[in-house]
Amino acid sequence: EKAKLLRSQPAQIVEPKGLLYVQQREFAVTTPKDGSVSILGSDDATTCHIVVLRHTGSGATCLTHCDGSDTEAEVSLIMSSVKAFSNSTACGRLEVHLVGGFNDDRQLSQKLTNQLLRAFDLQPEDVHLVTFCVTELNDREEQDIHFPIIYGIAVNVKTAEIFPATFPVKGPDEDLRSAHILTGAPLTNIYDAKTEQLRIGPYFWGPFPHVDFWLEQDDAQILQNLSTSPLAEPPHFVSHIRSTLTFLKEHPFPSRSLFPDRKPRIYKKNEEGLWEQVCSDKI
Repeated sequence: EKAKLLRSQPAQIVEPKGLLYVQQREFAVTTPKDGSVSILGSDDATTCHIVVLRHTGSGATCLTHCDGSDTEAEVSLIMSSVKAFSNSTACGRLEVHLVGGFNDDRQLSQKLTNQLLRAFDLQPEDVHLVTFCVTELNDREEQDIHFPIIYGIAVNVKTAEIFPATFPVKGPDEDLRSAHILTGAPLTNIYDAKTEQLRIGPYFWGPFPHVDFWLEQDDAQILQNLSTSPLAEPPHFVSHIRSTLTFLKEHPFPSRSLFPDRKPRIYKKNEEGLWEQVCSDKI
């Protein structure tokens, strides 16, 4: 019933003000006391799942975008991140919301759904499954081709409301963060709620294999080879991948060009509610 209700809502466009956008294989956790961030969100999930874990007592809320790379370790990580903000003696319970995936040909969504359920089940604490809108419950069919109904969601950390969403702005540092994923990064925490700072990096990788070859390929080849579900990707998938590959070509050694001082790129919300880079020596 809950999945049906969620699917029936049109996706809301979430503007960057007060938003913390989470990319694939990233997570962020904050509380209702946060003066900078009121919305956590992520989209472009096809076979991926977006997970929201919240403690009803403290209001501590974590959003992550899982792709099945190391589900058990990722669930442990987000559990400990929420518990760090929630006094164990306080009343309230842990609630989880799972959204994403569809009936894809390779059954990657189903596999990820099962991994997530198992990983939460293995936790020593009780976790209450509140929203379950994944795989077959998030599937629509058009001319024998399957698509997800919901590609993205947002959670309002003040009110706990969860809704389907799209995000015109996925920054800051969208290409840098995507490059980090494409080079095989583990799940990464991008936000420090205590200082209300978004911290990107320092990230390190070596030259991306065959980057010139991939950049020479046409859209169909990129879609076919670099997507888990070529027929169901959002329209901007290929341009996003090209942009990321170009970034990897321009920065084969990020330790020299992007992070020479080995410090993260730090952003804070300005008075308009938008991310603005701050100099690391001011911190």
